[in-house]
Amino acid sequence: MNHGKFIISLDFELMWGVRDTKTIAGYGSNIAAVHKVIPGLLSLFEEFDIHATFATVGLLFFDNKEDLLQSLPQRIPNYLRQNLSPYNGYVQSIGDNEDADDYHYAGKLIRLIQQYKNHEIGSHTFSHYYCLEKGQTIDDFRADLEAAKKTAAKSGITITSLVFPRNQFNDAYLEVCRQMGIFCYRGNETSWMYSAVNSETEKRSRRAGRLVDTYLNISGHHCYSDEQMAKQTPMDIPASRFLRPYSPRLNFADGLRLKRITTSMTHAAKNNLTYHLWWHPHNFGNHRDENIDFLRKILKRYRVLNSHFNFQSMTMSGLARKLSNVGV
Repeated sequence: MNHGKFIISLDFELMWGVRDTKTIAGYGSNIAAVHKVIPGLLSLFEEFDIHATFATVGLLFFDNKEDLLQSLPQRIPNYLRQNLSPYNGYVQSIGDNEDADDYHYAGKLIRLIQQYKNHEIGSHTFSHYYCLEKGQTIDDFRADLEAAKKTAAKSGITITSLVFPRNQFNDAYLEVCRQMGIFCYRGNETSWMYSAVNSETEKRSRRAGRLVDTYLNISGHHCYSDEQMAKQTPMDIPASRFLRPYSPRLNFADGLRLKRITTSMTHAAKNNLTYHLWWHPHNFGNHRDENIDFLRKILKRYRVLNSHFNFQSMTMSGLARKLSNVGV
């Protein structure tokens, strides 16, 4: 029987997604709090029988700096904007291990996630690689993805799903993904405000549009049919909605924010479509109680839709395998 699917993916990157000392000073508490956020999320997911994809930066797998440095790829990207690279002195400056530096190591958290069999650990590339930035090449990307898969394999993990950092989806790189055994990825919503761009071409108007779209449906439900997702390899399991974190300044509109999500979830469940919610664990770093409470409301709606319409929670790779097996 056909049914709608509910996908949750989390971009697990800690400090590798920002890499700048000013960010540690201003946002470091959010990053460090991920070590508390993820256990809380795992508990909540267990309560509601949620299957989530943790798209994890490869550099997070290590327990110490020595092993990390020995595992760097042979080729590294030569970004025009050098501050995007972790290899120009930054990686050498991190602490020796997780006890000394909880901004850059997450081996303990990865092992914790592995204990919950519902979930998948996917890739967010090895180095939080930017696929649309000037200076990097397809061969650099291949080397990065090879390092990500090799690192995960040492932990007994086979990487089969990918989330492109900063949603910089690059169609030209999909053949590399296929060769590397990646059979699904998270694409972007079909709208001008969500199309993949690099840091130079990101516009304030796009950001403003996405903010409004968080509360009011101006771009559509972004729900996807099996046929739409299965028409290519690797499969594109596009995003539906970024779960914007709680804001004291905007909390008066949280009812609209919740309705925006649950209405589209209901549309997916009733029409046998897929709804894909995503965020970063560090988005919950501040106001953890408020963010968890908001997510709980979403999951309560999922439980109702599961009961009434057989709306099912799946990982990205789980969905891709299902669609491949049924030959949609």
